Amino acid sequence: MWRRAIWALGVVVCLAAPVAVHAQGDYLDVYTVKVKPEKLADFQALGKKWVDANRRFNGDRWLAQETMYGEGDTYFFVSMRQSYADIDKGNEASMSAVNKAFGKEGTEKILRDWESCLAGSWSELRRRRWDLSRKAPADAAAWAKYIGESRFLRTIAVHVRPGHAPEFEALLKEAKAAGEKIADTQPVYVSQAAEGSKGIVYYITALRSSLSGFDKNPTLRDILGEEGFKRFQQVNAESVEGSESVLTRFSPELSNPAEEIASVAVNFWHPKAALSASASKPKASGAKTAELKPAAEKPKP
Repeated sequence: MWRRAIWALGVVVCLAAPVAVHAQGDYLDVYTVKVKPEKLADFQALGKKWVDANRRFNGDRWLAQETMYGEGDTYFFVSMRQSYADIDKGNEASMSAVNKAFGKEGTEKILRDWESCLAGSWSELRRRRWDLSRKAPADAAAWAKYIGESRFLRTIAVHVRPGHAPEFEALLKEAKAAGEKIADTQPVYVSQAAEGSKGIVYYITALRSSLSGFDKNPTLRDILGEEGFKRFQQVNAESVEGSESVLTRFSPELSNPAEEIASVAVNFWHPKAALSASASKPKASGAKTAELKPAAEKPKP
């Protein structure tokens, strides 16, 4: 998206899956912005312009998230990347699309205006850890359906002490194995910071179609049992420096999802397109319109 120059657009921390789902990308290119409260309307207007250009001229793809619980006026833009080389391809596609839509000078102005809306921004590349996550959809089609139907995300960032990554990963693998044996556990996705972060950071994310989906889930004690939970507490105390959580919701008006995702819920991901399609449908043949009236029946001026 808007990388290199200023816009490094690109939470879904989505991992853990069979080989078929690996086609969705091996990295998450995450751009986080803190918006000045008085500039929020301008920020959203500029974001929509960028989205529209990328949709019309086959630009980059990304999913945007807005913070609900966490630091206010903070947005995340996430693009799935296959490789480091794929980052360049995505950024070039995005800039090409915007230049086609607005021209060079128009694009430069949008970038300057965007920068003026921000109190801060930072970019991070995360490696998707399929081996640490659980219950991912079985194939690419199921994956697209799962993401397309999701509306909310809870992400926990875990900061691990230097030298303790093996113990922490062993703990995650144990929780994965135990959780996959329980019928009513939900998918959990893990990624690990690769670039742009301080220290060793793992991101653990759960997606839901509604906020009620976060209620009444099996606890870690339920999944691991008493002995396993005690071991977890011990490893956590020895290996983890700290953690923070954020609850976000997808922002469709600031997103440009892949068509496989958008087509799952067009009314949500492309509301204007769905409205236009509905308005353009031909009326029933029995409907009477002014155009169908014989000339003699039309009122005289």
